[in-house]
Amino acid sequence: MKAADFRHGQPKQAERGAESYLPNLPQSVAEATSEMRVLVERFISDRDALLRFYNVNGSPLQLKRLKEFYEAWLLSLDEFSYEELSVEGSIDWHLLRAKLKYLLTCLEREARLQAEIAPVLPIMDEVASLQEARRQFESVAPAAVSAKLAAMAHALKAAREELNIRHSTAWRAVSRIADLKKTLADWFGFYDGYNPEFSWWCRTPYQSLQSELDAQERFLRETILGCKPGAEEPIVGAPIGIESLMADLAYEMIPYTPDELIAIAETELNWCMTEWRKVAQELGLGADWRAALELVMQDYLAPGEQPALIAFQAYEAIDFILKRDLLTVPPLAIDVWRMSMMSREAQKVSPFFLGGELVQVSFPTEAMGHAEKLDSLSANNMHLARATVQHELIPGHHLQMFMGERYNRHRKAFYTPFWVEGWALWWEFRLWDLGFPASALNRGGMLFWRTHRCARIVFSLNFHLGRWTPDQCIDYLIEQVGHSRHTATGEVRRSFNGTYPPLYQAAYMLGAIQMRALYREFVAEGKMPEKEFHDRILQGNSMPLEMVHALLRNAKLPRDYGTCWRFAR
Repeated sequence: MKAADFRHGQPKQAERGAESYLPNLPQSVAEATSEMRVLVERFISDRDALLRFYNVNGSPLQLKRLKEFYEAWLLSLDEFSYEELSVEGSIDWHLLRAKLKYLLTCLEREARLQAEIAPVLPIMDEVASLQEARRQFESVAPAAVSAKLAAMAHALKAAREELNIRHSTAWRAVSRIADLKKTLADWFGFYDGYNPEFSWWCRTPYQSLQSELDAQERFLRETILGCKPGAEEPIVGAPIGIESLMADLAYEMIPYTPDELIAIAETELNWCMTEWRKVAQELGLGADWRAALELVMQDYLAPGEQPALIAFQAYEAIDFILKRDLLTVPPLAIDVWRMSMMSREAQKVSPFFLGGELVQVSFPTEAMGHAEKLDSLSANNMHLARATVQHELIPGHHLQMFMGERYNRHRKAFYTPFWVEGWALWWEFRLWDLGFPASALNRGGMLFWRTHRCARIVFSLNFHLGRWTPDQCIDYLIEQVGHSRHTATGEVRRSFNGTYPPLYQAAYMLGAIQMRALYREFVAEGKMPEKEFHDRILQGNSMPLEMVHALLRNAKLPRDYGTCWRFAR
């Protein structure tokens, strides 16, 4: 890897002629767009405005107003002249209708979750009423409000003495406490210092209530969840159950049960294990795939050298794609990606680097202990990184996001990880078939991630079905994928303690399998060239892949169309 040739023939960003950044203007002006675009954009803008006004998450008034809004839109959409729409318009009609129905389902789910945590946080509705009365410009009675604040503090303290709840409920309550504290601070700050009588009556009871919320959070974390001060945060999460999983799968237009999806993952996992044994044999290790993985993991650079490696690997993947003319890569997309380094804290949740236009590089920091540094070095070795760079940059997420800002932007409203993550992993599939991994160690790096994505389906669905604990998920990743306990724990923490929706981890592999099915139908069978295939997917922007199937077929779906695309074979 010589510094002089790491760009693989691409010019420095500052040396490329700006004229190469220009689109084909006549073609861009002439591009057709969906007749539904304005309606989709109007829906999103109006919904965002309502959420800014009714901003107390899960309050009865917020849920009521959103329910009325979604039902009105759904009724109007059902009365729309569907038959006059083009293919693009009919796809947006189905996407918007599916989103409205799913949002109504989510409101019902939110109401159930509110009821579940109400015994832990009996003041939720009262906090909401304070903020919502302010938003309605109602006058405030400081003496009465002072008494209400004191009563809420007392109710919180009393609730602590009677709690007997599940860990998942405690975890949800901890998250909601942060919302309550923020809402209270916003409400109090509106009056404090501007209304002297309010400050005189309410400042002390307000402070007491915030202190009780802090005490409630400490109690839940330390007594219920067992997280002592200074200790590692426990992995708790909240399984959503079969009913909610099926609702989420219906919205994603996946006509399979969770158990069918687990079986699909296990079939893919068997393919990976067969390929791992081939790699082990090529490396002279018999069929010992774990020994092969260990060789992959130990092939890492010294501290300080990782950024140069990532830059080299990024341009290597770009060069590979361009020489084969596999899809359109605008020069501006090549020139504007950036790099940053991940902190120690961030690496606890994401032990591998992340991407998009900004690639976040995971590598040891001075603050880490010695064992932690070694874990970070091996987890971000040359071959795992090489398999990830193209996933995160070009042709993966960075190019995907770049094109998504320029084509059918309204469809970002229909964001789905099956399209987003499926696209990036599909390119790992495609590059494998094209011989991008040039050595056995390269193939091992790609196989680690492919095996990992299979395992994500298995452990995440089993967790949300209530069958597996977080510890069982960690053990599974260690046994089936070859993770260290450090990276397995980070992966499970990322999956269940963060903000990822329940199907997110399953979406990588399942989305890639859907993309593979599309490729076989349209490219392998000669219906369209590969470059056109990839460009049309990107320019269509985010949507469930069953709708991509309709888009590629140029098929106008019937008004009563239901999910039916069985993509796995």
